[in-house]
Amino acid sequence: MALTARLSLLGGFRLEVDGQPHPVPASARRLLALLAVVHQGRRASRSALAEMMRPDSDPARATSTLRSVLWRLPRDRGRALVLGDALEVWLHPELRVDLWEAEKQARVLCGSDAPAVEELPDLSLLTQDLLPSWHDDWLSVEQESFRQRRLHALERGADLLCHAGRYHDALSAGLGAVRSEPLRESAHRRVIQVHLAEDNHAEALRQYDHYRRLLASELGLAPSATIRRLVAPLLGRPVDLPAGRD
Repeated sequence: MALTARLSLLGGFRLEVDGQPHPVPASARRLLALLAVVHQGRRASRSALAEMMRPDSDPARATSTLRSVLWRLPRDRGRALVLGDALEVWLHPELRVDLWEAEKQARVLCGSDAPAVEELPDLSLLTQDLLPSWHDDWLSVEQESFRQRRLHALERGADLLCHAGRYHDALSAGLGAVRSEPLRESAHRRVIQVHLAEDNHAEALRQYDHYRRLLASELGLAPSATIRRLVAPLLGRPVDLPAGRD
């Protein structure tokens, strides 16, 4: 019988078993996240995991803590989500992890061969940060690394969708990147380009003005020449006014 468990790490921690939320103790959450994020489902040594989970404890106590956590892990119909032997532990190979799915999507989008637009994946997974409320030392680099990969993937997806004329989806991808990083100029450029492709000039100017004001307020900077060139044809354009009456 297939394992029907899904581990979600994007936007927050959530474990579902048989489609229903399943409570997980805090220490067990750390272990599942470590195995999914740092080890990507590969085998991890017990000693290394114990040290990462309890860096301030002596090795014997850290190892004892790991054994206790493994014992308390939830099980899907009697089957363990984490497997192991005397030296190593690893996630059950049938456990689904949303982070892995999102990273696969990012690799497809940012690969050297652009996918056909009809083969583009759903980009919703790429709009969420990795465990945003967690501040563990071991996680910070992974969080930033994933954030950069997903932002590039959203921008690439916006480009592909816009070129294919799927403006609504392109706009959703571009705005997803903007919401994730409001000061990221490349994300604002994608949104402006979609508006221009639809001949929504007022929307393009509104997006540019919003970014210009935000950048000045937050950093005291002006937008780059690249983004200014996008809207330059719309600035100072003469307006055809109705002819005056005699």
